[in-house]
Amino acid sequence: MFMFLIKKAFFDMWDHFLGVAMLNLGFIALLTIPILVPPAVVEFNVALAFLSQAAGILLVVVYAGAVSLATRDMVNYQRPEFGKLIEYLKESWKSSMVFGAILIGIVVVLWFGVPVYAGMGNLLGLAAIVFLMWALIIWGISSQYYFPIRGQLDTKIPKIIRKCFVLFFDNTFFSILLAIGTIVIAVGSVFTALLIPGITGLLIWHHAGLKLRLLKYDYLEENPSANRRRIPWDALLVEEEERVGKRTL
Repeated sequence: MFMFLIKKAFFDMWDHFLGVAMLNLGFIALLTIPILVPPAVVEFNVALAFLSQAAGILLVVVYAGAVSLATRDMVNYQRPEFGKLIEYLKESWKSSMVFGAILIGIVVVLWFGVPVYAGMGNLLGLAAIVFLMWALIIWGISSQYYFPIRGQLDTKIPKIIRKCFVLFFDNTFFSILLAIGTIVIAVGSVFTALLIPGITGLLIWHHAGLKLRLLKYDYLEENPSANRRRIPWDALLVEEEERVGKRTL
């Protein structure tokens, strides 16, 4: 199943190569705000530097929420319409803002918490740092499902967050593999200055991962007595394989 996910995500991106690049240009433009503005103003006002960085992060995440819905269309074999980005922005901005706020909160906790706990110089401080690290790892892996769940399953923010963790703990090994793929795509994107695959490519990867994984739950719903550890992926992926076609990487 995972090998087919790689193939599907690649061709979902390849079939919309120009669109992916154009959407990534938007990310590149917006990323200049949290990257370039804070260093330029920090000498004059530290608070303003922090606020500008936080605002820049929120802008990037809100844009990512809209792009996520466009990549959902790509994964579902639909031609995304750039004219719908404003509509998608209006549809997703609230959930995107929450995700951005969580991201900023994590950065703040790590920025202030780790030095404090490290300065304690005892077992309690070490335990607190280890707890923070594990919490960050679990959230980082689980959060890969945030935008795909928002696009494919649910629009209510508490349910989106809960389902992120449900999917992680019910599909831990797959989620880790998905995270490894995320890292590979992110590192590869550095060499193209985030143009390809970029953040849009990451969203395609995450949406494709959730779309295929949901086939497992459709199967279990239709076959409640089936063995959860023996999912007939070859049978479940037949339609998807036909849609992707007999192409090779």
